[in-house]
Amino acid sequence: MTEASITISSSAAKRIVELVNEDDNADMFRVSVEGGGCSGFQYRFELIKGAAPDDMLIERDGATVAIDPTSVPFIAGSEIDFIDELIGAQFKISNPNATASCGCGTSFSV
Repeated sequence: MTEASITISSSAAKRIVELVNEDDNADMFRVSVEGGGCSGFQYRFELIKGAAPDDMLIERDGATVAIDPTSVPFIAGSEIDFIDELIGAQFKISNPNATASCGCGTSFSV
């Protein structure tokens, strides 16, 4: 899997940089996929200090995203985006592998 197969939007990169700069204990953002949620799998987002040796690292505009090797196949070809709308702000993954997703967009099935 190559870095080019998972991308970060400019708005997500900007928000990640803001979050990392606000947290003295973090230097990057982790995206992972876990079992659970109403559709079978769910995305998890967290700030971390340092990546694991086998993480895939994706960089854009000063933001670094770490993805563990187990999660990579579930989100291959996806774009990590940050949406800031009147009803709320959230990270969103546009995942071409998802065959169904819940209404809030945090869980999906393949």
